[in-house]
Amino acid sequence: MIRLIAALALLAFASACGEPVVVSGPSSTGPAQSAQDVPDELRTSSQTGRAFASVVNRVEPIAERECRSRTTGVNCDFRILIDDRPNQPANAFQTLDENKRPLLIFTIALLNDARNADEIAFVMGHEAAHHIRGHIARQQQNAAAGAILLGGIASVIGGDLGSVEAAQQLGAQVGARSYSKDFELEADQLGTVITARAGYDPVRGAGFFTRIPDPGDRFLGTHPPNAQRIQIVRRTAAGL
Repeated sequence: MIRLIAALALLAFASACGEPVVVSGPSSTGPAQSAQDVPDELRTSSQTGRAFASVVNRVEPIAERECRSRTTGVNCDFRILIDDRPNQPANAFQTLDENKRPLLIFTIALLNDARNADEIAFVMGHEAAHHIRGHIARQQQNAAAGAILLGGIASVIGGDLGSVEAAQQLGAQVGARSYSKDFELEADQLGTVITARAGYDPVRGAGFFTRIPDPGDRFLGTHPPNAQRIQIVRRTAAGL
């Protein structure tokens, strides 16, 4: 039973982070098989590639410094990768490798969609902030708690094994999504700090929020309204 609940929690977490948005939450599913370090040809072959390599060089050490100063016993050695699979939507996410090293993964479409280095830097700072705030572990805990709660209710009212498992899966999905908006706002706030300390403009960087579909304020949605995110960025930047 415990193994089943853990598996459901992991499944719910992965599904909650799988929406094709410009800035997604962390993912526990691991990197794409073709994700690779910033290749030399991308560093030199285009203006976008050179801008991305420059942002990596400036943001990565700041993100690692913030990670070390804000956490204890956490791996702060970020590895920044590019998912070069064709036809992937504009997206970025944070995950962990098998050794718990934090990975920040960007698709080619996101890099091509960015209008300036500030946007790339903000996305990078945002994804690094997910790791620093421990969002993967926290969301998995929420998913496991939801699975236990709804599975227990189904069992008490006399549900069969199939009904209990369905309730556990639903509970895991609800639990995983319950605080996902808060996690995004936390990452926006700390991401603003990282972006600014790396020498970029986080308010300008958050300009992509004006170009992506607004998720609104849907019940159990994974991302907060764009206007709320921009407000957090502006307020945090003003405080700096």
